[in-house]
Amino acid sequence: MSVSELKAKLIPGSRVFLSGIGGVSMSSLAEMLVDRGMAVSGSDMKESSVVAQLRSRGITVFVGQKGENINQAQPQFIVRTAAVHDDNPEIMAARAMGIPVFERAEALGALMEDYTHALCIAGTHGKTTTTSMATHITMEAGLDPTIMIGGTLPLLGSTYRIGSGDTMVAESCEYCNSFLSFRPTVAVILNIEEDHLDFFKDLEHIQRSFRQFAQLVPDDGCVVANADDANTMNALAGIDRKVVTFSLEGQADYTAGGLRFEEGMGRFELIERGRAICSVALTVPGRHNVANALAAAAAARFMGIAPEVIAAGLGSYVSADRRFQPRGQYNGADIYDDYAHHPGELQALFSTARLLGYERIICAFQPHTYTRTIACFDGFTQVLTQPDIAVLMEIFPAREENLTGISSRDLCRQIPGSIYCSTLEETEQTLRHLARPGDLILTAGAGELNLVAGRLAE
Repeated sequence: MSVSELKAKLIPGSRVFLSGIGGVSMSSLAEMLVDRGMAVSGSDMKESSVVAQLRSRGITVFVGQKGENINQAQPQFIVRTAAVHDDNPEIMAARAMGIPVFERAEALGALMEDYTHALCIAGTHGKTTTTSMATHITMEAGLDPTIMIGGTLPLLGSTYRIGSGDTMVAESCEYCNSFLSFRPTVAVILNIEEDHLDFFKDLEHIQRSFRQFAQLVPDDGCVVANADDANTMNALAGIDRKVVTFSLEGQADYTAGGLRFEEGMGRFELIERGRAICSVALTVPGRHNVANALAAAAAARFMGIAPEVIAAGLGSYVSADRRFQPRGQYNGADIYDDYAHHPGELQALFSTARLLGYERIICAFQPHTYTRTIACFDGFTQVLTQPDIAVLMEIFPAREENLTGISSRDLCRQIPGSIYCSTLEETEQTLRHLARPGDLILTAGAGELNLVAGRLAE
């Protein structure tokens, strides 16, 4: 079955099974398909609040991935997350029964063809924030957009939104080349760094994929690119697509004039090809968020959105879930939680934190996957010297087995004064012992460390 035939199946009454339904992107897709009138079922490895939410929508969710799930659900086709491979018992059962199997990205790409404007936001860092900013702008513009985000946005109270307009805004991940199944009319590339090296061979391989992503844009579309990021500009060199650039450092189509920070929040004039078109006051801190705002603004301008609407949309944006999210206080220390799980993201997090004037910055960090910890080992050991105290919890395995014996203890040995914790409970007690007035406590990582932030704030 081709992707065009898949699109023909995405109609009311069709039966679809989502393997790995509990992930952020998959659960959003599941609800999106339910809203289209489809009969949705799926599986995940464990119970969770996401699974409970899906069941409340009438979706049958099996816990544990077994071939018998497919026999019970009797779907017409399967959609799987990129982390579900060919040796998964559900995929093997589906193929034995002649049931076609598609990737999540293929399903989303098929849906994307229905939209005149498909704004797809990619990059190693900043995707969720920039997608969220673009959501605020397109909502402010009254476009009634359909949204797919990798985190919960307070404006939506969700990770997705089904609109009736001709605009879709979608966070677009490079892992397993998922974004190459999309159909962008505007493709944003925020930055390119080495990541997901359990799939990509090296940086050159990653750059080739981002170039392919940019080439998906039609002749009348646009690529929005970060002129400050050498890897991005190298990936796009000589490309036969319209490229619009943004920059905090030098010459570009969109820049931030008169940039200053008030309590860490960026204030600037949006400069469009040398001319100031509106004043922007962000409510989220950090220099990196000014760059994210420029990217969202550049894409919005290409889509014909007025400057004053862009300014209002950016000014109304508040952080998505787990993006420098304030969680409360403990013993006089402020607690913030962030999804940062790559050295570049941690660098942006610590640069933002330093703008806020705390006496001490204490960062509890949980590395995410063994392959990333090994591949980025030197980057982690360098950036984690920046907090006053680094507390390292054991690695979150996600989809992996530890075949090398790597541990957060290995990072600790290279980071002076750092503290190793093997469990959530030990991490929580360590932070309780350390916390004092004037501290900023950061919990960072893509695993389960956010639970500690919640417990401390309680």
